[in-house]
Amino acid sequence: MKISFIGAGNVAWHLSQALETANYDIETVYSRNPSNARALTQQLYNAQVHRGLDFLDSNSEIFFLCVSDDAMEEVIRNLSLPSGAILVHTSGSKTLNELQELVDVYLDETIRTGVFYPLQTFTKMFHVNFSEIPICLESSNLDVENLLITLAQSISDVTYAVNSEERKSIHLAAVYACNFTNHLWGIAQDLMKKNDLEFKLLEPLIKETLRKALESEDIFAVQTGPARRNDQKIIKRQIGALKDNVGYKKIYESITEDIIDKNTI
Repeated sequence: MKISFIGAGNVAWHLSQALETANYDIETVYSRNPSNARALTQQLYNAQVHRGLDFLDSNSEIFFLCVSDDAMEEVIRNLSLPSGAILVHTSGSKTLNELQELVDVYLDETIRTGVFYPLQTFTKMFHVNFSEIPICLESSNLDVENLLITLAQSISDVTYAVNSEERKSIHLAAVYACNFTNHLWGIAQDLMKKNDLEFKLLEPLIKETLRKALESEDIFAVQTGPARRNDQKIIKRQIGALKDNVGYKKIYESITEDIIDKNTI
């Protein structure tokens, strides 16, 4: 089975290599920035950079659409695929129906669609173990669904059939669990740097907080800190320390208020 990638960002970078390790043939990689496609093909055995979005002569059976939600319509508008091809997006929030509607509007050929959503944060320079990553699958076509299951199970031990509404809920929760949490760690790192302190001092605290969260059935129940105790003296003092950074101050006040509300009887 030959596979092509449309997009060469973080998801494509890791997913293409995982599939190749599972003995799938990555034929071509397209990116609007050819240097990004070239960098990815250099990590693969025999993949070539594909110039443009005309894939009518491609031998690939599956095309992974690894672009942002905002770019998806523009890409599909200019896309040409061989009849019978399978177009699969990797988005956490774009529905299968939205993908199919774009295909129906812009492509003349009969194209089957699906969703292959790896539930993980990806950065090119950081290795991930794909066998531990949950992969959420969806397709309205049984043959495509079975094919996606085969692909997913070849690289991951955790696969789920998830519909579009469920996937939206997962993605929203993931924004809190990953993106917002990472931003808060970034703020903590910045505050430490501004006071000439090492971020490593916080590592045991971060690890223990994560351990408790993963082991708790009710994460709110293991909340600690001044907001949990409603210690107004400390809260006011810390808000005062943030007076020169309006953004950090707003985040502190908003989260503190929510923690207090959660623990008010």
